[in-house]
This record gives sequence, structure tokens and C-alpha cells, in this order.
Amino acid sequence: MSGQHRCKHCDLVFDSKKSQNAHVIFAHKTTSPTIKKVLILGGGFGGVGVLKEIQKRVSDKEVSITIVNEENYFLFTPMLPEMAAGVIHPSNIAIPIRKFCKQAKFYQAVVSDINLNERLVTITRTFDGKVHALEYDYLVLSLGSQNNFFGNKNMEDNSFTIKSIEDGIALKNHAITMMENAAQTGDEDLQKRLLTFAVVGGGFAGVETIGELNHFIRQSVKHAYPTIDSKNITPILISARGGILPEVGEKLGNVAMKYLQKVGVNIVTNTKAVGASEAEIKLDNGGSIPCSTIIWAGGVAIDPVISSINCEHENGGRIKVNKFLQNPCNPNVFALGDCAAIKDEKNGKYYPPTAQHAIRESKVVAKNILESLKGGTKFQEFSYKSKGMMATIGNRVGVVSIFGKNLSGVTAWAIWRAYYLANLPTLEKKIKVATDWTIDLLFERDLTLVGKIKKKELQQFHLGAEMPSLKEQLFADL
Repeated sequence: MSGQHRCKHCDLVFDSKKSQNAHVIFAHKTTSPTIKKVLILGGGFGGVGVLKEIQKRVSDKEVSITIVNEENYFLFTPMLPEMAAGVIHPSNIAIPIRKFCKQAKFYQAVVSDINLNERLVTITRTFDGKVHALEYDYLVLSLGSQNNFFGNKNMEDNSFTIKSIEDGIALKNHAITMMENAAQTGDEDLQKRLLTFAVVGGGFAGVETIGELNHFIRQSVKHAYPTIDSKNITPILISARGGILPEVGEKLGNVAMKYLQKVGVNIVTNTKAVGASEAEIKLDNGGSIPCSTIIWAGGVAIDPVISSINCEHENGGRIKVNKFLQNPCNPNVFALGDCAAIKDEKNGKYYPPTAQHAIRESKVVAKNILESLKGGTKFQEFSYKSKGMMATIGNRVGVVSIFGKNLSGVTAWAIWRAYYLANLPTLEKKIKVATDWTIDLLFERDLTLVGKIKKKELQQFHLGAEMPSLKEQLFADL
């Protein structure tokens, strides 16, 4: 019926949007007081893990669950370097968060403020800047981390990063563009500059990215770019430490270094990248490297909204938690993953912010929230001994430290793939990634260059004068 507005909660019809909004705000402004509200901030391994565990054991008549994330998908980050090198299709390592929401409500929005005293979280809708406040009885903080350029604006402006699906797509497109450009010049110096790519950071992200990208470019040049001289391909890995991959230990780190050097990667150790321009990267020893591609994997920082929360912090701004993963002064607030300072009581060290730890932490957080919901006090402590660390370093080669044993080569690479395939959510994505891997074994990589994609912005979108106040919005749907 034209000009009429129907309430989706009770099916009443109103003759104006304003009347409908007023009805929703005052007639449906909250759920029953007996229904507890669980609010999860972050859609990574931690947040999605908590969501899945709680949904298994409660109904929407008992608990209202809401999850907020800036993107509308969960990204399986361990496979991001393979995606950037064209092995895996981007959508195959991204799962829409709504896929996990069996009974939960999902908001794609930016978390603007967290007020623990009022038990309110302010979120901002990305497409028009509309602000909402969300109530909670239990809050789960799992917002992850951001790239940390340590205040170096030139580096930030002139480098690629490797944390998001957009990063992976951009990096692959750029690599293909550089090969296309290099193929059209007979100037050897220019060709070398176009094919020099420097990765800053000797940890997992940096090493896996340089390994995958090196293989991708060398194989592509071999099969598709006859005018490019392969000796002009110059991959460089810059590490501030004396070696690489400290997470897997010195011995395996040396194995990885020797392999990368064998396949043509130049490794610069004990050196920091301190500046960058469009054409070069500057080093702290006074030198510089001419290159057309800089990839930053040199550090992460806590989300400012986490570090600004009025509560106890440790370990670089992370939320302090006890052995039950609760903030000590706010037992209804749980933190895990990158934004939590979780101390191993056995050695006094902080647990590393890895995917395998976040998965285990999410199970403990979910169990403790469920225990609290039923009025119990038998909370589970978080204690976890890592099963090992692993990395892929190139074409069917990996390094693995598992159960006290060190492995390298094809066996380690196969273990890496088996472990992460098993932990990839949904059967559909497992099949698609396995298919991508099979295709990569049988065929050459796709060199299609995806051009600019038009995106409609709604920043000037006006909602009129009927916008309710922030307090009213607390009870309204997005």
C-alpha cells in the first residue's frame, strides 16, 4: 500500500515514517529484561569463535547476541599471502559474517566508543556516518590490530600492506602491472627497478609474502613474459633482527633464510627501513634501495578505540585480563586475540596473538559467559601450550616446529596446508580452497589485471529531520 509503513515487529501499519519510527522506539525499545545481551566487537578468529560457541548452547529466547565488524566478512588471514600471489581466489578465504549468525544480529559498522561505566558501545554506520548506541550485559572485545608505521608517514603513503582482502588484491594487481610495464622496455636498469620489490618485516607475514610473491613473479615471467630477463627480478626482505622467523626458532629461521636466498631473495638483516618515496626505500644505515614496490609487514598497533577504554591496560595498550579472560575491574567484559594482554602464569610471558591462540581463547570466553548466564561460578581458566609454529616460504616448501620437532621442505608445507584447511570455516570454503590448490598444481597462474572498480559513495545521503536522538537510537534498529 503506497504511502504506508509497516512495523516488522508487530505488523501494524502507519501513514508516515516518523510515526513508524516513534512506534518502534517506544513500543519495541528493548527486549525482555530477562533476556541478557551479549555484544561481540570484532569478526576475526576470536569474535566469530565466541559467536559460534554461544549459539550452540543458547536460544534467542534466552540470550540476545549482537556482533559488530567493520567488514561484512571473516577473513582467513593465514592464507592471505597465497591469495596475493594468485593461488587462491579472494572470496574463497572470506566468509560473510551473516553465515555464522544463526540467531545473532550483525551490524557492519565502525566501533566509535566503548563506555564500560554505562555499558554502552557507540557504533558508526560506514556509508552515511549514522551513529547508534548498543547496550550490553556481556561485552566481548576482539577488535584485532592495525598496521603500525611508527609515525613514519612517508612509509605509510608509499607502501602496500598485507592485512586485508583489499591489500591482497591490490598487491597482486600491482605485481602484474609491474611485469606488464617491465615487458615493454628494453632499458635493463628500468626493468630491474620495476621488478625490485622490498618487503619490510622478517616475521610470518613478511616471510610468507616474499616467498609467495617471488615464486609468482618468477613463474609468470618464465611462462608469459619472454622480453623480461629473469636476472632483473630482485626480491628483497628487510629484517630489523639478525635473522628471520623468530617465532619458529633460530634453527628453522636459518633454514628458511638459506632457502629464500637459494631461490633469489636478497635478505638484509640487522637493518631498519626508516623512510620511503615512490622510487626508493631508505635504510637506517644511510643506504637506500631503488624499487617500485614496498610492502610493509613491520609491525602492528592496537586499535585506538581499545587503548582509549577507561580500564586497565598492559603490553602496549592491550586490555588487561585475568586467567578467565575477564577485565579484573569489569567481570562482564572479556577480551581476547590481538587486543588482550593474556599472561601465561607458568612463565610470566604474554601469549602471542596468533590464530591458534585466538581460537582456543574464544572457547574459554564462550564457556565463561555461558557459566555466568546460568549463575554459576565455575569459570574455566585459559592455559594453552602452543602445538607449534609454521610458515610457508615458497613453492611447496615450508618450515614447521611442532610438538618439539623441527621439519622443513615439502613435508612441512603439506602439514601447513592440512592444518589450515582443517581450520578454514565451512565445508564450502574448504572445497573451494582445495580446488584452487589443485588448479595451481596443474595450470599456470591467472595474469588477468583487474582494473579500477567504480564504487558508489553515499556520504551526502540525507535522512531528513526525523532522525531520533542518540538515546532514542539506543533502542532502534539500524
